[in-house]
Amino acid sequence: MQPLLTACDISFAYGPTVALRSISLELAAGQVLALIGPNGSGKSTLLMTLLGHLCASGTIAWDGKDLKSWRRRELARLVAYLPQSPRHEPGQTVRQVLQLGRAPYWGAFGLESWADEQVTLQIAQLLKLDDLLDRPIEQMSGGQRQRVFIGRCLAQQPRALLLDEPNTFLDLKHQQELCQLLRQLARTQNLAVLMASHELNVAGAYCDRMVLLGGGAVAATGTADQVLRPQVLSAVYGLAIQRFEGAGGTPVVAPA
Repeated sequence: MQPLLTACDISFAYGPTVALRSISLELAAGQVLALIGPNGSGKSTLLMTLLGHLCASGTIAWDGKDLKSWRRRELARLVAYLPQSPRHEPGQTVRQVLQLGRAPYWGAFGLESWADEQVTLQIAQLLKLDDLLDRPIEQMSGGQRQRVFIGRCLAQQPRALLLDEPNTFLDLKHQQELCQLLRQLARTQNLAVLMASHELNVAGAYCDRMVLLGGGAVAATGTADQVLRPQVLSAVYGLAIQRFEGAGGTPVVAPA
């Protein structure tokens, strides 16, 4: 089966500062792929190049079609993106934020259809936001806001989700619930999920594969068992790491 995303030999620099060095990866439908690494390792930059927000060297193809050949509206129906600091307009309600996820499907006059409204309600129910639809975003906790922004992405009905630190503002319980939801969506809706994360153990427990970045390059790739190893992580993070075996043999790492 052809991967939904194929990126080959991606390199990018901010002026004289090299941010990405010859990175290659693939993302398949139904797969959860975690992108991990310390601050400044290139995770956010890589996500933005995969969407064409930054122009990198190398080749990027979505669904077998070169990134440069996709129209923005078409790509927005295929891929949804959640940045680290998602924005909203002052006074917007939960309903209004979720409705913005339907923008790639609006007609010429930006009018919502009955189908758009139904998708919005379904996503609200899925994320347990249906009782909060008329609440202004400013009156919600950080964790609730993050669920709303993830809902905006899901309202696009994409085939792939690119999430930059989606666990931001979430406590441990809600981190777990979010990762369970993402894995469920991957399995039941054949959704491809690429998630940048600082939470090594949470990502390792729910992802199918991991890509570890260090200094803008791929330091390791594989399953959590293959990547979450002290000798591998210590070289990238610059500190001693110890590893334990968690429930079901899932690796758990911590500073030594």
